[in-house]
Amino acid sequence: MEAVTWFVLVIDATLRVSTPLILAAFAGMFAERSGVVDIGLEGKMLGAAFAAAAAAFVTGSAWLGLLAGIGTSVALAMVHAFACVTHRGDQVVSGMALNILVAGLGPVLSLAWFGQGGHSPLVGDTARFRPIHFPFADRLSDVPFLAQIYSEIVSGHNLIVYLALGMVPLAAWFIYKTRFGLRLRAVGEAPEAVDTAGISVAGMRYRAMIVCGILCGIAGTSISIAQNALFVRDMTAGMGYLALAALIFGKWRPVPTLFACFLFAFADAVQARLQGVDIPGVGVIPVQAIQALPYLLTVLLLAGFVGKAVPPKASGQPYVKER
Repeated sequence: MEAVTWFVLVIDATLRVSTPLILAAFAGMFAERSGVVDIGLEGKMLGAAFAAAAAAFVTGSAWLGLLAGIGTSVALAMVHAFACVTHRGDQVVSGMALNILVAGLGPVLSLAWFGQGGHSPLVGDTARFRPIHFPFADRLSDVPFLAQIYSEIVSGHNLIVYLALGMVPLAAWFIYKTRFGLRLRAVGEAPEAVDTAGISVAGMRYRAMIVCGILCGIAGTSISIAQNALFVRDMTAGMGYLALAALIFGKWRPVPTLFACFLFAFADAVQARLQGVDIPGVGVIPVQAIQALPYLLTVLLLAGFVGKAVPPKASGQPYVKER
């Protein structure tokens, strides 16, 4: 029974941890499907996390915090698009510049506005996205296995977790079954053909970056006022880069990318429960070694098991309209 309980709790934690990864990975998918490499997922998530926590603390509303997070992330996405699409700048350099800028700007603004360097004030429960408990979840929590799955895995997550999971089939339908998705994929593969058909390549890439900003904004909000109750310096902890790794591991396709996010989140959930555990024949593994597990898994998968990952042909290439 202990093994079953341990497994259920790990899967429960996996769903929570995977939420920002899924949202950020699909944000990167929309960007890169349009031909824009977005290394700045980390910065947009971090900026949204700060804006959401600050707005939720000031207004006392989680929804206004979400709007602030999305607005900040979209603004950063537009800066990236302006540099890379309009002015045809280097997309990797622009993304890294955003990451560095936001990493320093959040703590500075927190110190200037709230007098607390490195973190924002605690957000009250009414200004957070709290867990949603389904009917009879509490009563069934002690029943073995099936009831545990219902009460721990199905029930008890915040709204953004369910939103992220529901977004996956919606995003897949959007990319593969709609006119916008067809044009999005075409812009990332053959922008010259799209331009010849009278469709604005820059316009499509800007729209893709708006979607990217919205998803990163939700991801950052989930970290600061759903999973936590404040903003902390560098609280994304490399999730933007893990999301990019999941996107590459999933070869820019929705379902494989989703499973890659689950895999990385599962490793993170396991490492949290292995800390301080005395493993027979091994002893207590140093905390630092256990915390490195998700990142080590990322390197191993991308280096030896992902195979040949072929990005969209126009990915990272500025489009210059022929006259």
